[in-house]
This record gives sequence, C-alpha cells and structure tokens, in this order.
Amino acid sequence: MTATGNAALTLAEKVRIDGSVAEATLASDGALRWSSENGGECCLVFDNEVLGLEAAGVRITIRAFVEAHKSPAFCGGQGGLGRRVRRDYVLEMPTEEAASIWMDKIRAYLDSLGRPKRLFIVINPYGGKKTALRIFDTEIKPLLVDANIIYTMKETKHQLHAQQIAKTVDLLKFDGIVCVSGDGVLVEVVNGLLQREDWDSAIQVPLGIIPAGTGNGMAKSLLDSVGDLYSVSNATFAVIRGYRRSLDVVTVAQGKTKFFSVLMLTWGLVADIDIESEKFRWMGSARLDFYSLLRILKLRMYQGHVQFVPAPGYETYGEPVRQSVCDSNAKLCKDDQRDTVNFSLCGYQGLAVGADGCEWRSMDGPFISVWINNVPWAGEDVMPAPNAKFSDGYLDAIIIKECSKSVLLSLMLKMSDGSYCKSPYVTYLKVKAFRLEPGKRVGHPTKGGIVDSDGEVIARGDYSDCDSKQENNLMSYGPPIQMTVDKGLATIFSPR
Repeated sequence: MTATGNAALTLAEKVRIDGSVAEATLASDGALRWSSENGGECCLVFDNEVLGLEAAGVRITIRAFVEAHKSPAFCGGQGGLGRRVRRDYVLEMPTEEAASIWMDKIRAYLDSLGRPKRLFIVINPYGGKKTALRIFDTEIKPLLVDANIIYTMKETKHQLHAQQIAKTVDLLKFDGIVCVSGDGVLVEVVNGLLQREDWDSAIQVPLGIIPAGTGNGMAKSLLDSVGDLYSVSNATFAVIRGYRRSLDVVTVAQGKTKFFSVLMLTWGLVADIDIESEKFRWMGSARLDFYSLLRILKLRMYQGHVQFVPAPGYETYGEPVRQSVCDSNAKLCKDDQRDTVNFSLCGYQGLAVGADGCEWRSMDGPFISVWINNVPWAGEDVMPAPNAKFSDGYLDAIIIKECSKSVLLSLMLKMSDGSYCKSPYVTYLKVKAFRLEPGKRVGHPTKGGIVDSDGEVIARGDYSDCDSKQENNLMSYGPPIQMTVDKGLATIFSPR
C-alpha cells in the first residue's frame, strides 16, 4: 500500500473491485481510478456519480448513480447527462487498516462538498396525476437513503398548506426544503418563507424541486440549463449533490396586496388555456393541446395597457411614458409600499420602483397574449423564454398583439424549443419592472380575462364587481398589477 499521512495526497492500493484484481488510486480531486481487465482505465468521479458508501471489514461498497451507457473505459461524464442507473462498486481492501484509511479519505471528500444531510420534504399528493407519493416511494426515497440523507416528510392537505408549513417549520433543523410537486408548491413555500419574521435568513435556505405535478417548469429549466435529461431521478440527484444557485424573486403587487412569484405571470391566450382547460384534466397533459386549438379557433383579444422599465438594449420597444405619468406611477409605488408596511409589520415587503431613473415605456392593446417569465421553461415541453436567466435581475416579456389564427397556431407549435419568439409577430424583451392594466375582451365589454401567476388565478374579469366570486381572487381585475424583480433573493438546489 502507498499512502501518506497527508489526506490531500493520492492513495494507491492493489484491491479487488467487483471481484477483479486491480491497481486502484484515489486522488485528492475525488476520482477513483483503476485498470480494467482489458487494459483500459475505469473511473468513478465522486462528485458527479456517487451517492454514498458503507464499510464492513475489508469491504467498501460505493453506491453510485451513473449513466446507463457508461463503459469500463469511460471516465466520469462531466457534460450533459442522459438516463442514469444505480450501481454498486465493491472494493475489497487487503486489510481493515487500509479499508479504514480509504473510507476516511472518501468521507472527508464527500463532506467537503457541502451536500445536505437533513431535508424537509413537502409533497403534494393531489397534483398532476396524483402520483407524487408513488414517485417518492419508488424513485426518490431509494436515492435519498443511498445518500444517507435524513428527511422529514409532510403532505399538503389543501391549497396554501405548503405556505403555512413554510411559515412555521423550524429551519435550523434542516439543510434545505424540497418540494415533490409541480411548481405551485414551490411558489407557496417561497411565499411562506417571505412572510416569516426571520424572512431574510429563511429565504436563504436552499429550496429543491422534484417534478411530480402538471407544470414542472422550474425543474425542467434547472436540468436543461446544464444539458441534463429531464427526469425525477436527475432532479433528485441535483438535490443530493447540493449545488446551489441564486434565484430572482418577483414581487407582484396591487395596492396593499402582494404576492411573490418565481416562475411567470400570464394574461390573455396562455392564461385562458392554463386555467380554463382544468375542466379537461381527465385528459392528462393532452388537455393543454386540445384547449389551445379550441382557443385559437375561437380567438379572443383583450383591450389593455402595459408599461415596463426596459433592460439595457431594449430601450426602443414601446412608446415613452410622459414624465408626469411616470412621476405619478413612482409615487403610487412608494405609497403602496408605505401602506403595506403599515398593514403588515413583519415579513418581506418587496421592491418598489422609485422615481430616480424612472424610464417607463408603454404599449396599448388590443393584445392576444402577455407572458412574463422568470425562467426559460413553463413546463416540461413549453419554452416561452429561451433567453431567461435564473438571477439576472430581469424578467422576459413576450407580447403578441395581432396575427392570424394560422400564424398563431404555427407559433404555438414552435414553443417546445423557443423558436417561436423569432417571429415578427412576437415582441420579446427583457424588463426590470412591468405593469399590467388588463382590460375587457374585444367585442364583449362585460367580459374580462384571467391573470394567472405561477398557475394560480390572481385576478379574473369574467365576474361583475358585485359578484361574490370576485372576492375570492387575490387581486382585482382592471387596476394596475405591478411586477418588480429582487435579484437573486432566493437560493435553489441546482445541477452544477
């Protein structure tokens, strides 16, 4: 055996690996290499491929999660990843002393990665096809156990239950909160954390998302950003590995009312499809395709007005807003924040756009669709904002004002790869702040549309002001709804 007292140096040993004798080395960079029977080199990269390990006498079992096509001569993939499979590598050391030395070095390296050891898991058993519990038991739990992660699990019982859980959970006991659900539970958890008295430290707790719902845009965006295959197991492994990235949080405000978003806000065609297709949920994901076609054939347009603070490079979009209007809007933002502070003395108050540097621009309707995104993907097969970043401090706005039904259908068919945004009928820009004043449906002065944020209706215009159902919505339809971005406020587990 060649070993030194310095744990940072390489270990070398003649061992049996899966029953075959091999010269093995364990480097300080966390790579285990050994010669194969055919003379090639095998390699196992602990950061990218190892879940955990266990020891018994002279045997060390390394629990790995490797690419399905990995061959003996292939050494630890670093790029985009396809389907992974569980595999154990059994090392038989010559002595228990050697086994102890190697185990100590491997454990020290894994500990240095900062992986989570204790997780709080929130599961929505009612989302999507109501399979979250089965997915957890068959695909997620085995990986967590193999990674030696201790977890506490809580099922949601009703809407906003995850928000209540996040407001009261003892965060000091956990290294992260993981949502096994669609995007809705993640949004509720973010809102719950930001309503706490200790919101500024609570929102720094890493959040994880493992897809088990209808809309899985955040999980798809995270995995796709590094070229990983979108799957439950890859999303789980991203949490286990423990890498973190910052995530913008958007304050959606109307007067004293505030809501915090991490995914998107839609109004017009996309919101109508998302919400009204719920009555066809029995069709599964096909309901969205079916209802998209129906809504295009019976196309609606909406009067309205939008204003935005453009990101650098997008200053020519829209028309400049008169200074007097800009000053009035800035004052409104400040008044709103002041009133909110008086209304709620604890919790995050969100951002307001001040008068300094106020360079708002505007567009008038009618509109077919207004879609504001924080991440590239809205679902596992819908990519509305290919240029969106997780923490650039900007939102990506996609606006469609006028086009034929045939053109619109063609655009919808190109949303799976984001190429639709190259169409001259699509206005695509980045904004620091956005204000929406939704109006009535063209040709139907008594009907309005739906404002949908992260899959939930926040305002609906189909009811009269005196209708009791209108009171169930978070915001009113018609008055301005403003969105501002707090750059990198939250933290989320992410593939490297």
